[in-house]
Parts: sequence; C-alpha cells; structure tokens
Amino acid sequence: MEVRFYQPPPALRPFFTTFYITEIDAGLDGRVVDHLHPEWANLRIIEGVLPVSVIRQQSPFPAMAGIVTGPTSTAVRFTTGTSRIWGIGLLPLGWAKFVTAPAHLFADQLYDPLVVPAFAPIRPLVETLFGPAPDEAAELARITRHFESLAAREVPEEARIRSAHKALVDPDVASVAAMAESAGLASHTLERLCRRHFGFPPSLLLRRQRFMRSLSQYMLDPSLTWIGAIDSHYHDQAQFVREFHRFMGMSPRAYAALPHPVLAGVMRARMAAAGAPVQALHDPSGD
Repeated sequence: MEVRFYQPPPALRPFFTTFYITEIDAGLDGRVVDHLHPEWANLRIIEGVLPVSVIRQQSPFPAMAGIVTGPTSTAVRFTTGTSRIWGIGLLPLGWAKFVTAPAHLFADQLYDPLVVPAFAPIRPLVETLFGPAPDEAAELARITRHFESLAAREVPEEARIRSAHKALVDPDVASVAAMAESAGLASHTLERLCRRHFGFPPSLLLRRQRFMRSLSQYMLDPSLTWIGAIDSHYHDQAQFVREFHRFMGMSPRAYAALPHPVLAGVMRARMAAAGAPVQALHDPSGD
C-alpha cells in the first residue's frame, strides 16, 4: 500500500482536509480488510477492484466507482483489492459550499454520488477523473480544476462555521458551554449550526474529538498502551472503553488485535503531510 497526500491550493484549503491517492496491490485475487475511523465527509473515486463497505449493522454498500461518505461517528469496515483510490476530504465548510444539503441527513451513511441529487455538482468529476492510463498529476489537476470551478458560491454562515470548527478542535474545549463561548455563539445557534454543517450535535462532536485524539496517539506510537494514549478529559479507563464501543463497534483489545493494512500507513503519511493523523483533528484554518 502506498499513499500520497496533496494540499489543495490556498484558495481551496479552508474547504478540504487533503486530496490523497491510495494505491493498493493485493495481487490478482487478494483482498484487504480495514476500518475507517469516524471522520468528516469524503468523496472517494476508485479504479480497479471496487470496495465493499459496511457501517455497523447496515447492509453492505455495493461496489461503486464513486462513494460519498457523510460525516461519520462510527467505523466503516471495508474490503477491497488491487486498486487506485482518490480521496477528497470535505471539512464542514467544504460541505456547506459544495453540497449545501443539511449534513445531519447524510451522517453515518454511504451514497452513490451519481444518483443522489445533493451530489450533482461532483458527478462530472466522478465520471471523468480517470483517463485511459494512470496519470496521477493529471488526475490531481482535474480534481483541483473541478472544485475551483465551483468555488464562487458563497456560504451564508461561513464565519460561524469557521468559529465553531476552531473551537471544536481546541483540545482545551471539553464542554458544549465552553465550545459555544469560544465560538462566540449562543448554545441553541451552535446546536443548529453543528447539525446542519457538521452532521452531529456539538456534544457528540466533542466526544468524537476526545476519542480520536486518544486513538491517534495509540496508532502513531505502537509502544503506548491504551492507558498511555487516553485523552486527559476521560474520567477513567472504563469511560474510554465505553466510548470505544460507541465509535468503533468493538473493544480496544479487539481493535488492537486486528491488522490495519491500510489505515496505519495512511495515518502516518497524513501526519507527515498535513500535520494531523486523522481528518477529525485537521486544522480548519487552512494553514
């Protein structure tokens, strides 16, 4: 598995985490299995063996060349084979600009962008990204040009989205009241804003941040035990274990025993390229 991350041009940077390509060589008939962590919305465009994905107890999402994942608060189990996968991570401000539909209606779900009306602006990219032969530079240029062509649309609540997101990623912000104060928003405004543009209420978003800080610590430093990785805002290990079941659908021990053929390498590469090992911890300032 190889993965390469690309920063969007400065004008697009506030809307995306990164553009990235993952190349998986599993041989002629090989398959790999891994789990995507809770993250912001994503568009993935695939050539080669198409993945089959499952969110919790839902029916498996059939193999598609384009997949939109709404904002997630749970793991996505996927199986794939030899393939090239372009990923485009949409920050909440990017969702507001390029999708416009309320994010909570798409949370914890997978979609075919070719048939869902809300994703009509990105259909041409799904249909035309790949040429007759792999050409990473040309594909990256097509992604960039496509979103540049859509970027003129104004986002009505842009300043509020930016303020709420900045407060969310602050590790010292541990409560909804503190998040509202940091963002300069009334609590009821923050609640509405987060559901519409972030996909979840602020209380769940803060729990997800705390969990992802802990999981990232563990994944980036294999010498750590779970005790050493747990975020300081957890009351005790039992609370962390309950949250692990909530967000990953399994215990920490069960997760640690699984191979992570894709995500372990992706997290290290993302940390080196973008300064954050997972999308949920990405700096929304665009720096």
